[in-house]
Amino acid sequence: MFPLGDDNTGRTTVPIVNYVLIAINVLVFVFLQGLGSNDKFTYAYATVPQEIVTGRDVDKPVVIQDPLSGEPVGRIDLQPTPGSVYLTLLTSMFMHGGIAHIFGNMLFLFIFGDNLENRLGHVRYLIFYLLCGIIASLAHVLMNMDSYIPSLGASGAISGVLGGYILLYPRNRVRVLLFNMFTQVPAYVALGLWFAFQLISGLGFLGGGSRVDGVAYAAHVGGFIAGLVLIKIFALGRAEGGGMSTA
Repeated sequence: MFPLGDDNTGRTTVPIVNYVLIAINVLVFVFLQGLGSNDKFTYAYATVPQEIVTGRDVDKPVVIQDPLSGEPVGRIDLQPTPGSVYLTLLTSMFMHGGIAHIFGNMLFLFIFGDNLENRLGHVRYLIFYLLCGIIASLAHVLMNMDSYIPSLGASGAISGVLGGYILLYPRNRVRVLLFNMFTQVPAYVALGLWFAFQLISGLGFLGGGSRVDGVAYAAHVGGFIAGLVLIKIFALGRAEGGGMSTA
């Protein structure tokens, strides 16, 4: 099930922050990451769990071992991180591993982020997005504390957006591609199935690290739960159509 759009009839404001977030992600990927070819930049600003746990920057090649057999499977040339390694919890959410990675993330953000920005307001939405992204990265670090494999991508923050969306707009119609058919389903179906897949996949890989297949499932799950928990707090005092509510 692949989302293609949603019901925006209740939207009353231009989602400026959402557009800016998408633009920053694209610009970083194109000009700073060189469409994914600039490993030095990527390895300097991505989140490395072991660096976050120890607080120490690792700026040398590290051998990556298979979590089950212990056999070496590759090497990563980690680069020095300017400033504190903890800043990578923020910088990593604006970088991506490839064209398919950024396309999928930006599509989800474009579809679902505007509704939340309309409800929360520009400033609250930005804080909500960044906070969910940081919590998602910390969830990934918690499940991969010994890992030197860099983590990057906006999917943790976007997962928070999805968590907030499913609570605020559970019955919004979402246009999806289901197998070879275009149809519409309620948001709780589309996003509920998405979360179930992330949770099941993450649990299946936890024995060898939640990123065995290259996907940071713990970040997705952590971000989604953060969105569920935080959205009602951030929506306090905001009317359903956007703007302030009155008592």
